[in-house]
Amino acid sequence: MALIGRLFVILFGFLAACLVAGMIVVGAVLYPEFSDLAIGPIDQGALNVVLGFGFVFISGFALLPALVVVLITEAFYIRGVLTYAIGGAIVGAVCYLGLIPFDPATLQFEGIVRRHLEIMTGAGIVAGLVYWMIAGRTAGAWRDPPRPLTPPPPRHLRPPT
Repeated sequence: MALIGRLFVILFGFLAACLVAGMIVVGAVLYPEFSDLAIGPIDQGALNVVLGFGFVFISGFALLPALVVVLITEAFYIRGVLTYAIGGAIVGAVCYLGLIPFDPATLQFEGIVRRHLEIMTGAGIVAGLVYWMIAGRTAGAWRDPPRPLTPPPPRHLRPPT
C-alpha cells in the first residue's frame, strides 16, 4: 500500500519538476523578446499556451531519463540534494542532445548551440531540486516497515476530592 502512495508522490514530483523546467526553458528562450521594450505588453493567454507547450515538451522528452534517475535513487535510498541536482543536469543535457543530430562517422554532435545546452542543463538542475523537495527527500521510504504504535501513557488515577 505504501508503494502505491509513493508512486503518486513520484508522479506529482515529476509533473511539478517538469512544469518548473518548462517555465525556465520558455522564459530563457523568450528572454531576448522580453528585453525589448518596444514590443509592449505581453498577451497573457499566448504566454499560457507557450508555457503549456513547454511543459508538455519537457515532460515528454524527460520521462525516460528522469525515470532512470528516480529508479536508481529509490532502489538505493539516495536522498542527497546534490544527487538530484546532478541527475537533473544530466537529464536536461540528455534531453537537449537527443534532439541534435549525431554523426556516427566522426562521433560528434552536429549543430550544438551552447546557449540552448546551458538552458536545458540549468532547467534540469532546478527541476531536480524541485523533485527533491517533493519526493526525493524520502526516497526509498516505502520499504521501511511502519513504525510500531506506541501505547498511550498510563492514566493516573485522580485522588478523590
